Amino acid sequence: MLSELKPPEGSKKKRKRVGRGPGSGHGKTACKGHKGQKARSGRGTKAGFEGGQMPLQRRLPKRGFRNPFKESVAILHLRDLNRFEKDTVVDPDLLFSTGLCKKGEIIKLLSDGDLTHPLTIRVHKVSRAALQKVEAVAGRVEVIGS
Repeated sequence: MLSELKPPEGSKKKRKRVGRGPGSGHGKTACKGHKGQKARSGRGTKAGFEGGQMPLQRRLPKRGFRNPFKESVAILHLRDLNRFEKDTVVDPDLLFSTGLCKKGEIIKLLSDGDLTHPLTIRVHKVSRAALQKVEAVAGRVEVIGS
């Protein structure tokens, strides 16, 4: 019967109510002992505090430099463009949807491999050799701003 359902034995436990007088068994110091840092309000220390010893994150040597202005450049080879149909406009959105680059990357076209049919390619950067190979098959390269 639904009215007779009960949780399993031992699965429900009452929370410890501290600081509610001597009759509760958890009165006076509220299970915090006497004095000391852990007995005070706002209890305890911040994560990583080692009792005044120099913390680990400050003892370890710091190395290197992370450039906040670094541009992420995706390399695109001519051989990768043969998967597209003839006279397709290949732009960053199409390259992202096919998995050839990530969103927001600067795309550079390099001359590795050969292009078999004409395409209109819109990229941020292009090598001289890649430009010549695309124009040799009557294709076009448009350099777009990042």
